[in-house]
Amino acid sequence: MKKNKLTSSFTLGLFSFICFFFFWFILSDNDSDNVYSVLPSPVIVIKLLFSELKSGELLFHLGHTLYRVLWSFIIALICGTIIGFFMGRSKSVDDFLDVWIIVFMNLPALVLIVLCYIWIGLNDMAAIIAVALNKIPLVAVLVRQGARELDPKYSDIAKVFQLTHWSKIRHIFIPQMFPYVISAARSGLSIIWKIVLVVEFLGRPNGIGFQIHLYFQLFDVGMVLAYAVSFIIIMLIVEIGVLRSIEKHSYVWKID
Repeated sequence: MKKNKLTSSFTLGLFSFICFFFFWFILSDNDSDNVYSVLPSPVIVIKLLFSELKSGELLFHLGHTLYRVLWSFIIALICGTIIGFFMGRSKSVDDFLDVWIIVFMNLPALVLIVLCYIWIGLNDMAAIIAVALNKIPLVAVLVRQGARELDPKYSDIAKVFQLTHWSKIRHIFIPQMFPYVISAARSGLSIIWKIVLVVEFLGRPNGIGFQIHLYFQLFDVGMVLAYAVSFIIIMLIVEIGVLRSIEKHSYVWKID
């Protein structure tokens, strides 16, 4: 039964993927020689993608972008989880930090990026900090909700068995918080990589965002789509192959 569901899910996903490329092909300019059309066909974009991959340019810029995404993601997830947990467990901490969370959640990403570049300089540290600051509030809000919903019956079990402080964290808090942290990771990552591209677009000499900016100036839509598609593929692999698989196992600890 489970195998049939997985097969059905894969079939529908594959069909959706085929439909997407079909409509793209129908709406695009199918002139194989026109790489500067408003919407090049997927055939042209795939050829450009493999050409950049073969030359090494794609891997070079993809590596720089993934580096910034990874560090921004790690910083945002760790800081947001810590802040969210204490906000969810302490009313005083929540009241004190709630205004800050609201401000940073509504502060445009562009403003933080520009300010970080001005204050820190046009370097990777500024780029990573700007992206992380944009996503810490989102992670904190999601984790805060999880901390508020910790089931007290598990704490009672910990008292009965006289668990140590570390054992309580490991066996009581972490399993209950894990689904919320994974949800925060998925939501945060989907937005982080988009903001990283903006950061690179505005002030970095390499990366997918830099290449998109370069070919935007040259009105080369084909190359813009080729670099965009390359990074979307990577993010889909991470989302479907890693985070979604982890999330499926995040509730196995729970008992009725």
